[in-house]
Amino acid sequence: MSLKTELLRVLEKGPQTVKQLRAGVGTDGKKITRALKEMEDARQVSGSKGLYTLLIPSSALIDGKLVKLGRTFGFVKPLDDSGDIFVPGHSLLGAMPGDVVRVALLATPRVPGSREGEVIEVTQPNNMLVGTVEKRDGKLALIPDSAPDTPLLIRKSADGGVKEGEKAAAQILERGERHEDIRVGIAQRFGSAQSAKQCAKTILFAAGVQKSFPETVKSEAKAAAAAKISKEDLRARLDLRDEPIFTIDSESTKDIDDAISAFRTDDGYKLRIHIADVSHYVRPKTVLDEEALARGTSIYYADSVIPMLPRALSNGACSLNPEEDRLAFSCLMDLDHNGRLADYRFEKSVIRSRVKGVYTEINALFAGDETPELREKYAPVADALPVIQELYHKLAALRDARGSMEIESSEPKLVLDEEGRCIGVEKRDRGEAERMIEEFMLMANTAAAHLARRRGLPFIYRVHDKPSAEKVTNLRNVLDASGVEYHFEREIPTQTELSSLLEKTRGTSLEVPVHGAVLRSLAKALYEPVPKGHYGLALEDYAHFTSPIRRYPDLAIHRILSDYVTGTSPEALQKRYGDFAVMAAARSSEREQLAVQVERDCDDSYKAEYMKQFVGDSFDAVIVSVTSFGLYVGLSNTVEGLVHITKLSEHRLELQNGVCLLDPVTGMRYKVGDPMRVKLVGVDISQGNLDFVPDPA
Repeated sequence: MSLKTELLRVLEKGPQTVKQLRAGVGTDGKKITRALKEMEDARQVSGSKGLYTLLIPSSALIDGKLVKLGRTFGFVKPLDDSGDIFVPGHSLLGAMPGDVVRVALLATPRVPGSREGEVIEVTQPNNMLVGTVEKRDGKLALIPDSAPDTPLLIRKSADGGVKEGEKAAAQILERGERHEDIRVGIAQRFGSAQSAKQCAKTILFAAGVQKSFPETVKSEAKAAAAAKISKEDLRARLDLRDEPIFTIDSESTKDIDDAISAFRTDDGYKLRIHIADVSHYVRPKTVLDEEALARGTSIYYADSVIPMLPRALSNGACSLNPEEDRLAFSCLMDLDHNGRLADYRFEKSVIRSRVKGVYTEINALFAGDETPELREKYAPVADALPVIQELYHKLAALRDARGSMEIESSEPKLVLDEEGRCIGVEKRDRGEAERMIEEFMLMANTAAAHLARRRGLPFIYRVHDKPSAEKVTNLRNVLDASGVEYHFEREIPTQTELSSLLEKTRGTSLEVPVHGAVLRSLAKALYEPVPKGHYGLALEDYAHFTSPIRRYPDLAIHRILSDYVTGTSPEALQKRYGDFAVMAAARSSEREQLAVQVERDCDDSYKAEYMKQFVGDSFDAVIVSVTSFGLYVGLSNTVEGLVHITKLSEHRLELQNGVCLLDPVTGMRYKVGDPMRVKLVGVDISQGNLDFVPDPA
């Protein structure tokens, strides 16, 4: 406990003299006097005639996590999710990112309306950091990825043989009240900071992501996978093994969790979505289930996957591999001639996929580019192909009519060589087959959520709130700066209005900035135990049912629906799963957000590795966002980088509405959506950062 914290604790009892404070904290009087002077300056205590009184109430003491550390400041995110607190560098008490700290709020912050404070105690130190090893003044230091402006000296006796230029994890061995006092020891070496593969390992370590499974979990998974499908299993299930069922995924997919079958009927169509029955293998309160919950989701980056379940299940017994009997959970839907859902039911089933379909091959068939090889491969399901294409077009029309948004993302396709180096980056295109499967899965997800809401089941819904007024204002600023015509009838736009805006800019130079701005304007999708609808999809009911191999919320609702379809009442389900649904929803949201950040950070390192060969080359780019310190430009291959404000002008530029930088002397404007010719001048593979400068040539 710091001296200031101890003084505050004693002063909470009432006004105290220095003598009384010395007795209370057992510290030298000079140190107490110096600390009291600093606390007076910070308006934490008041001293009069030798008597010191506490000025800050207990409500002004906030516990939070240090989430950002700059050269001269830090930001603390309170644990109660209230507004972030700015902390000047001299008031950080040597805290590092990830530390849980106690902050005393200042009564009069320097910026009116803001929250400013002083760290008075590091209550839960985060003593493990990752970064790059560099030499500073002839000594090895760790440059933390989370605080690149704060080098930490490596104790020579604990350097672990680490070399300059390596990525490493380090443990804080010694702390002080200044960052300069911190000393670290190397706990793990990852290899060269110039290798995206090694940088990805560092990112995973920092996020606490484990590739390997505990032996107990692997053993349980192998035992579950080895169990044969029994006659009892079959008696309790709908036998669909004679039905022409098939899967469609990317060529490299090994964890296949969904299959389809479809037929025309006199009344319209039958669409059947068959999902791997993972809940049959992963039972509650087993080590396998606990590990799946802890992971929450599979993580995909570059050419790697860190699965939620051991491969004995994810790639084996649960994967809907062709020509193998598999246990499934089927959503059986009847649709009218227009593709509207007329009826549905959920059944435990056993299936046998006829073909492992591949997106590129299905797209070729849809385009009429049939080859003898493709004709032979897809012969077992040939009758279904025109049906699913026809049905997809009708579902897509309904989706467009209700205003569902289809945002073009800049998801990259990374090409790696045999050594794991990135040798190519391009935008990942979604063809008709990819969109079709997405639409079919959406139908099953909607049916699951509708059933749960209608029957009052405990459940985990995928919810997406409408955008806030503040975010809509930011979106308007981007649209105005880009010169895009738009009309919002009310303060918050409808899904149809935003969908129209997306279509207007799709395939144009404004696609990246406008689609990105719309995406940033939307609320974050979360898992919650209460149905609130999905704004982006324009749906009242939505959940995630179709990917239980790689998402825990899907597995959780399979478990609930399995009990429901076998006769358990909603009341009994509430008792059995009510608290579980609340816990699993919160955990799943937390793990999903971490996975998204990890995947993005890893991909950025691989992109930087690929772009390093092009330092000195020029590119056509588009300004995708603008900040007070510069602007970000995007290339056609999804790569983005920074043009620092100092490279744009000799004059002080003005940031206007967060979408434009203005040179008041020359009148030059840099706006979101503007094309820009840039030159690549710097690459940081470790941080995944690219630096550009304007190229007027």
